Amino acid sequence: MADLNQVELQNLRHLIGAHETIYQKLNTYSSQAVDPQIKQIFTKSAQDALNTKQKLMSFLNN
Repeated sequence: MADLNQVELQNLRHLIGAHETIYQKLNTYSSQAVDPQIKQIFTKSAQDALNTKQKLMSFLNN
């Protein structure tokens, strides 16, 4: 993989931060949800956001 330029690196950091924020918010919503189906949707969505964040972070390690 080619080296990232400054703009690409900045965009990548922004996306990683955004997915971390989404993950945190969805976890909070999940913990506050009463309906089990809604809780499950928030939990799954939070996990998806975390997985995407981790995948984006892997680009920083290359």
